[in-house]
Amino acid sequence: MAKIVGIITTDHGSVGGGSPIFYARDRDDLQKVAHLLEKVLDCAAHEVHEDLFIVVDRHNNR
Repeated sequence: MAKIVGIITTDHGSVGGGSPIFYARDRDDLQKVAHLLEKVLDCAAHEVHEDLFIVVDRHNNR
């Protein structure tokens, strides 16, 4: 089962929930943070829309 392990956004009012939320300054920062978290966490970053990425862990044994 996949699990959302992080949310990265430029819009402070658009997200909530139980996963860690990272706020980016702009679109460039958004992409940099998403791809850095993707590498560090060994997960996959997915662009939901231009202001929002989610980082998903698909490894079943964690």
